[in-house]
Amino acid sequence: MTLDYNGKVVIVTGAGGGLGRCHALEFARRGAKVVVNDLGGAVDGSGGSSEAADKVVEEIKTAGGEAISNGSSVTDDAGVANMVQQTMDAYGRIDVLVNNAGVLRDKSFAKMEIADFDFVVDVHLFGTMKPTKAVWPIMKEQGYGRIMVTSSSSGLYGNFGQSNYGAAKLGVVGFINTLKLEGQKDNIHINALAPVAWTRMTSNLMPPEMEEALAPEQVTPAVVFMCSEQAPTGKIICAGAGAYAAAQIVETRGMYLGTAPTAEDVAENWEQISKLDDQAEALFQGGEQTRRFFELIQAANNE
Repeated sequence: MTLDYNGKVVIVTGAGGGLGRCHALEFARRGAKVVVNDLGGAVDGSGGSSEAADKVVEEIKTAGGEAISNGSSVTDDAGVANMVQQTMDAYGRIDVLVNNAGVLRDKSFAKMEIADFDFVVDVHLFGTMKPTKAVWPIMKEQGYGRIMVTSSSSGLYGNFGQSNYGAAKLGVVGFINTLKLEGQKDNIHINALAPVAWTRMTSNLMPPEMEEALAPEQVTPAVVFMCSEQAPTGKIICAGAGAYAAAQIVETRGMYLGTAPTAEDVAENWEQISKLDDQAEALFQGGEQTRRFFELIQAANNE
């Protein structure tokens, strides 16, 4: 099986370097027309220049591909609208959106300014929502769309000094959990990536010897698959150093404690309540949690 993107139009945000650049180059190599979006700012979000995006476009064109650059900020409503309109004017459709743009402003929570929390959440969460919102009606009308959001192990599991980043990165998982349901009837699939890669954003967090092992090119195959026609929906794929895994939010079987439980009952039974075993389940939508609780009650009443 070959994943072919001939005739497909792909937008990649934050594609002037690192992971986004690798994604853009690979989509183009597989035949896609690519919109290379990058504000061109520093890691903390300051500044801006279209030079980085223009260079990636030149790389794609030199290799025989087709691409255009866009310098809009993913947090700016007018800029996002411009990016989508530029894409439609040039190519007439949008098949894939890869939300990759990001910033870091790391500090322990005690030392973090609220402005730094606001800014990072704005870029990662609202900067994912706004491009997705802009392409959604186009994909609905087409009856086809593939969207990737970029999460992180910092959001899934935590990382010291990244409460702002972690909150946003788990936020995008909550975002796709609803859109996977709303997009089903229109063949819009949406998934999340939790990457491990040496990039400009992570170079200060990793020892230098990890640069070669964690090349961003080794993450891109996960994105290419999860944006393909064969892609699942509502999944989290983890990728780095040539290794791939799926992450899930699971719920334990739990325990029914009767009609008038006390806090002490919960405390005394916490080990059983929180026990991860073969009855733990990854749920597809919120209503399934209610269903499982009523199953517990029914089972207890039948004993």
